[in-house]
Formats: sequence, structure tokens, C-alpha cells
Amino acid sequence: MNPGAQRSILRWSHLVLAIPILGYIYGPPAEVAQYADGVRFIFVPIIILSGFWMYAGAVFALLGVAFWLGAYHFFGVGTAILCQPALFIARKIFLVIRARRSK
Repeated sequence: MNPGAQRSILRWSHLVLAIPILGYIYGPPAEVAQYADGVRFIFVPIIILSGFWMYAGAVFALLGVAFWLGAYHFFGVGTAILCQPALFIARKIFLVIRARRSK
């Protein structure tokens, strides 16, 4: 698959899967309680996967989803959210170290 088609598929899946999350956020609390697990364990990980894949590749995307699910399961949503910027910082540090070693 060429990179343009892959990017288009990832972009559209990222946008389309955000729609249920908007319904979850803005819907009446009595109705959205039954959809909470689907949003937490299906839609958010797929959105993280597609977003990170577009940004930095498949390996980084799989790490992002694994960290999200692990942190959410063991420590809660706050830690899972904070884990994502920490992953970006760790990636940046890795890239800087790798660039310095290659010189």
C-alpha cells in the first residue's frame, strides 16, 4: 500500500471513530453509561493507534495503545492520560540520543 493511501485510511478512521466519543461526552449521563466500556476500550485505543501511526509509525502507535490500556487498567484514566505526553517525551529523547550517536 502506498503511503498516501495509508495516510488517507488512517486519517478517515481517526475522524470517523471520534464521532462516538463526541456522543459519549455530550450525551445524557443516563444513556451514555452503557457505552462507557466501548468508548474506553475500543474507540479510544483505535483513535490513539491511528493518530500515533500517522505521527510516528506503527511501532510507536502500538506502544502508545499498550501504555494507554495498561495505565488505564492498573492506575486509572488520569495516569493513562499523563502517560501519553510522557511517551512523546521519551520518543524525543530517544531520537536526540540516536542522532547524536550517529554523528
